[in-house]
Amino acid sequence: CMHCKGKMTRGFVPFNLDRRGYHIHWDRIPAWVCRQCGEPLFEAKEVEIIQQAARALDEHRDALLAKAV
Repeated sequence: CMHCKGKMTRGFVPFNLDRRGYHIHWDRIPAWVCRQCGEPLFEAKEVEIIQQAARALDEHRDALLAKAV
């Protein structure tokens, strides 16, 4: 672990994202999780999927707001 130097094991963690007027919550995202402090570390593939989902929501959010005006 980068924070406490504990041992990391594969597991799942919840993940929340507050962004541009909306909130996303996933119950289980694969991650390396510290056995000592619980700090998660996501691999690049999980980070990319989360970023893709956020970009897609941004695009749809803008389209919805444009129709509301």
